[in-house]
Amino acid sequence: MMAAPALRSGSLRRRTIVAVLALVAVLLIVLSVVVDVALGARLRGQIEERLRDRAAAAASLVGTVDDTDLAERLSDQGLAVRIDSAGGGSIVAGPSPEQLRDGPRGPGGPGPGEPAAPQPTATGSAVTVVASSVGGDDDLVTLSSTLSDGSTLTLTASAVGVQDTLVQVRWIMAIASAVVLALAAGAVIVIVRATLRPLDQVSEVARSIGAGERGRRLRPTRPDTEIGRVATALDDMLDDVVGAEEAARGAERRLRAFLSDAAHELRTPVAGIRAAADTLVRADLEGPDREMLAAQVAREAARASRLVDDLLMMARVDRGLELTRADVDLRGLVRAEAERAPLLYPHLDLRATVPDAPVVASVDVDRIGQVLSNLIENAARATGGRGSVRVGVNEGPTEVVVTVADDGPGVAEGDRERIFDRLVRLDPARSSTGVGLGLPIARGIARAHGGDVRCLPNEGGALFVVTLPRGERRG
Repeated sequence: MMAAPALRSGSLRRRTIVAVLALVAVLLIVLSVVVDVALGARLRGQIEERLRDRAAAAASLVGTVDDTDLAERLSDQGLAVRIDSAGGGSIVAGPSPEQLRDGPRGPGGPGPGEPAAPQPTATGSAVTVVASSVGGDDDLVTLSSTLSDGSTLTLTASAVGVQDTLVQVRWIMAIASAVVLALAAGAVIVIVRATLRPLDQVSEVARSIGAGERGRRLRPTRPDTEIGRVATALDDMLDDVVGAEEAARGAERRLRAFLSDAAHELRTPVAGIRAAADTLVRADLEGPDREMLAAQVAREAARASRLVDDLLMMARVDRGLELTRADVDLRGLVRAEAERAPLLYPHLDLRATVPDAPVVASVDVDRIGQVLSNLIENAARATGGRGSVRVGVNEGPTEVVVTVADDGPGVAEGDRERIFDRLVRLDPARSSTGVGLGLPIARGIARAHGGDVRCLPNEGGALFVVTLPRGERRG
């Protein structure tokens, strides 16, 4: 059988704090990436919009302003300009792309004091932008616009400022994230300590109970939460442990009392045997006196033997009887016990009442015979061997019922369960003989069969009811 894996008992506080901070760090990284991408796209988009505005304004001046003059005006705004006319001529003005990579005077637009975008002055047949395409790389943004007169206008602006802005934003986000993580760490530590404080209380109560304070309990206010379920489970476990301890102490007390009572019961016949034997050995007795002492030795020896047999039977009942079950008609067993009783108790009025139909039970015949014998003997002692005893058997809907009733003094309500304890004898009627093991043995045998023996209220005596499992009728 494989051993269960060891419980992982790392610090719950540490794991919770690390997990929360890791989650916050991941969220901050995701936020930084989103801000970086979105801001970079937005800044490049603004450059593209400005280039489109300048291209549209320049298109409106085509035909009214010389291409060289137009290129000069556009290049004054920090743009690299190229105008390809429909006739095949090209005009280039402004800084070169390499110069733009080194840094412009303004990111795609005029700096302070620079001229604004050229404005149209007069209109004839206005030239417009027919199509535009945007290209470039991380440092440059290039807009190629096809005009309605067939010429092409190419404007290139520097995007180095965008990268500089993004670097600054990244530094700001990194510093801000570090500050947020530090603040979050402090807040999480405080919150986790406060949240897990009930676990410290659970540990404290468990230690105090281990130290001997068995009455302490957690009693959670919210048993439906995680900590509440743990506390409830611990309280239930402690109740079971305390109950088991009390049961063990009670069993130990009963065992000690049983051993003490058994020793006391054995001491009486042993003392009688010893006294009679000493007298027989030391005294020179003849005739009736010697026979009387010999009879006393035999009587006390029989009493001690009966007690030992009962103790052994009680031990077998506790350990678990090995039953040899069979489907038996209990009418014959009841009649046999009724016929045997007068041999032991000649003056006892015992009558058996049995039905005409068979009453079949699944039982061990010898053991159930011992149950009936013990109950009849108990009734005989209760009536002084001269009373009236009635034995009956009936078949119920789910079980077989055997009853033994007598006209003795009866059993008080408070003693109807106590008489099934070991070595318990009621005063005065039921304690004249016997050692108080007959009824416990009878109940133990019946319960081993799946039935029971109970003492029920009865007018004018005691009533014992034996219930046994039904068997199957044959034929």
